[in-house]
Amino acid sequence: MPGSSKIISQIKDIFQQHFGTPDLIVRSPGRINLIGEHTDYNLGFVLPAAIDKAIYIAISKRDDGEIHLYAGDLSQGFETKLSSLQASDKQWPNFILGVADQLLKAGYTIGGFNAVVMGDVPLGAGLSSSAAVECATAFALNTLFDLGLDKKTMVLFSQKAENEFVGLQCGIMDMFASMFGKKEQVIRLDCRSLDYAYMPFDTTDISILLFDTGVKHSLASSEYNLRRQECEEGVRIIQQKYPGVKSLRDADSKMVEECLAVGDDRVHKRCKFIVEEIQRLQDACTDLINHDMDSFGKKMFITHDGLSKLYEVSCPEADGLVDMVRNDEAVLGARMMGGGFGGCTINLVKKGTEDNLVDEVASQYRKQFVRELKTYAVTIEDGTSLVS
Repeated sequence: MPGSSKIISQIKDIFQQHFGTPDLIVRSPGRINLIGEHTDYNLGFVLPAAIDKAIYIAISKRDDGEIHLYAGDLSQGFETKLSSLQASDKQWPNFILGVADQLLKAGYTIGGFNAVVMGDVPLGAGLSSSAAVECATAFALNTLFDLGLDKKTMVLFSQKAENEFVGLQCGIMDMFASMFGKKEQVIRLDCRSLDYAYMPFDTTDISILLFDTGVKHSLASSEYNLRRQECEEGVRIIQQKYPGVKSLRDADSKMVEECLAVGDDRVHKRCKFIVEEIQRLQDACTDLINHDMDSFGKKMFITHDGLSKLYEVSCPEADGLVDMVRNDEAVLGARMMGGGFGGCTINLVKKGTEDNLVDEVASQYRKQFVRELKTYAVTIEDGTSLVS
């Protein structure tokens, strides 16, 4: 992975300047999600993968019960005591402190520590840099203090840190993908049972390009939590007729139309999208098994249209980027990715056409939105691991 050795060298240097020699360094990747958006907190399926852009954390023990943190990318420090953990208004320390908080609440014994965190996951691009920080922290503390946690437990602690300490009611997908990623495979994760299977994702003839809208998710937290409430409201209404429906995972399109078509239009649209998306993902996995990437790509466009018109979490820039490639023969599929209201679109592109496509789309994007387009080529890599 080009770039990783440079970051490892930088993080060692920064750690040396502030704290001496690290006891260990952990790498935890960002993630993409091929299909299955907003289905995780509705206990459906998702299809994520870890990528070659990651967060790194260098860490060492302290003997005074204090936590000293430094964000290499921001050149910012933060200090607190293990005995009095509370959320910081700086935001970035909370992803680390939240994990420590969860471990303590669960009865695990950890001591004070020094940590430097930095990486090359683009911030605000919808690649889950926060989940990568949480997973890196969980893995690092587990190793440093010999806690004996398995990967699934570390994922659950990372999610709870985000839910309870950071305050975003996210599902489990981002952390799971970061921790369990496998090179050149995507993860079909059942968010209800946490059963998972690796699916082939053949990139011999395909590149994965991310087009960054450059729009920050200013609405993402509040609207994300609102979407969750709207889905829960739909479940409550469906349950009156179908008591066995505990989440939208248990519902089908017929139930949605029968119970929600008359009433709150927003609740109807949200639930319609989620139920269709859960089915679409399962059909897309069949495409992967059959090596039918054309059909898989078409489903990505359908997902985008649902996210834009039914779930209403897109933005003009993301819609524009998808429309710019919709009829391009070089592009198999494209959609907005992540929580919404900004971030990246993900594009499956025929190998050898990348440069022309990027030039063409960047030019159109500049004309239409008066913004420079950032693009990232990503590959599918292994999940969280020890570097040294």
